[in-house]
Amino acid sequence: MSLVDDCRLVTLERFESPLGSLSPLYGGVHVPFAIKRVYYLYDVPGGAERGGHAHLALQQLIVAATGSFAVTLDDGRSRRSITLNRSYYGLYVPRLIWREITDFCTGAVCLVFASLAYDEGDYIRNYQDFLAKVRSPAAAEDLK
Repeated sequence: MSLVDDCRLVTLERFESPLGSLSPLYGGVHVPFAIKRVYYLYDVPGGAERGGHAHLALQQLIVAATGSFAVTLDDGRSRRSITLNRSYYGLYVPRLIWREITDFCTGAVCLVFASLAYDEGDYIRNYQDFLAKVRSPAAAEDLK
């Protein structure tokens, strides 16, 4: 089982020049998984929330490619919120962490690197089901 403390900011390499900046990202180097899928959220209306789920196995690195937004992380016992607003920081989110993405500024782009291809069966979309999963005796054994 994962804890909120397992989520961490990753500082990406940053190469700057008068022509702009570049930040390369390698799976297994900057993130502790091979990247199997990349997707991005954009044109999110003001006040909208994204996420609102957890994953059974999938790990992610979330980057504010442009603009800013907040990611609230929840392990069923504690919560914390992190604002992403620099494209050279990524937020590593391991499996079994509930995440909600809010406070998108106009024009924000949320870029997500994922450890697995899309699989609807990997999602926990109901918060009460998530709590039951992470508070189960089997989950407690994972902490040992």
